[in-house]
Amino acid sequence: MSRPDGALPAGFDEPVFAEPWQAEAFAMTVALHDKGLFSWSEWAEALSVEVKKPGAASDGHDYYEHWLAALETLLSQKGVAGKNDVDALAAAWERAAHATPHGKPILLENDPAAGT
Repeated sequence: MSRPDGALPAGFDEPVFAEPWQAEAFAMTVALHDKGLFSWSEWAEALSVEVKKPGAASDGHDYYEHWLAALETLLSQKGVAGKNDVDALAAAWERAAHATPHGKPILLENDPAAGT
């Protein structure tokens, strides 16, 4: 439905995601669903469990942290990647980021612990 004045609703021009990793987590979830890894009802249940955990922010600022936790849970449940696998890969990316000169692309092969 269009507005009579042609203006966009308030906040419409604000970014949907606060940080790039949030968009990436969203895109991975959609892609994995499209590949048939899980149904939307499975996804909704996993996300609901995370959002309802004690300590969740009442203002929702941690929503995508819950999103990522739900995705990691489903990856583990479906046998794609266990928590240790996910944690090891995240640590490798962190090391690679710290080893990459400013302004250069962060590549996993920049991980100084790779191949050890």
